[in-house]
Amino acid sequence: MSLRINDVVPDFEAQTSQGPIRFHDWIGDGWAILFSHPKDFTPVCTTEFGAVAQLDGEWKQRNTKVIGVSVDGVEEHKGWIGDIEQYAECPVGFPIIADNDLKVAKLFDMLPAEAYLPDGRTPADSATVRTVFIIGPDKQLKLSMTYPMTVGRNFAEVLRALDALQATTSKGVATPVNWTVGEDVIIPPSVSDAEAKEKFGEFETIFPYLRKTKMPE
Repeated sequence: MSLRINDVVPDFEAQTSQGPIRFHDWIGDGWAILFSHPKDFTPVCTTEFGAVAQLDGEWKQRNTKVIGVSVDGVEEHKGWIGDIEQYAECPVGFPIIADNDLKVAKLFDMLPAEAYLPDGRTPADSATVRTVFIIGPDKQLKLSMTYPMTVGRNFAEVLRALDALQATTSKGVATPVNWTVGEDVIIPPSVSDAEAKEKFGEFETIFPYLRKTKMPE
């Protein structure tokens, strides 16, 4: 069964580049982002890990932990981190899960149950391990994005989506296309005009089902 939005994400124990974790305990009471990779020492993934490391302050500002998972072992991860830090010109402050047994990749439905790593394998053998999972404090999956190996992920969009998820979760609103912090938000259709007036104050009615307002304090 595929992992769907609002499903509780799998809990698991794993070794990481920063020691052992139990995933739900590691998440704690905040938000989390799990982003996966098919192999260490690969070019696109090196640039992605560097970008995530450079955004350390942004994740902390949003009470969000980030964790990588790559289908290699701890020692490979530690060696690769040196390259990532050299490329990004900053430390890698987040852990990387060692998933050489494919447990996490299979739990999160990135690989089929019968998948295995052949001798002399290449990144193509685990090419589908290329997903971003944004997880809420309730341990539910809030958003996932899957990319091919050849296309680097846009972590500015991951940040934007995280901002939108946190805003809609805490404020009872929705966000329009291309929304960024500070822009108007959408009042859900389930909220009547009278309720909207009481909750949000002034709002703009474009269609009966599309009403915009300032983000409530």
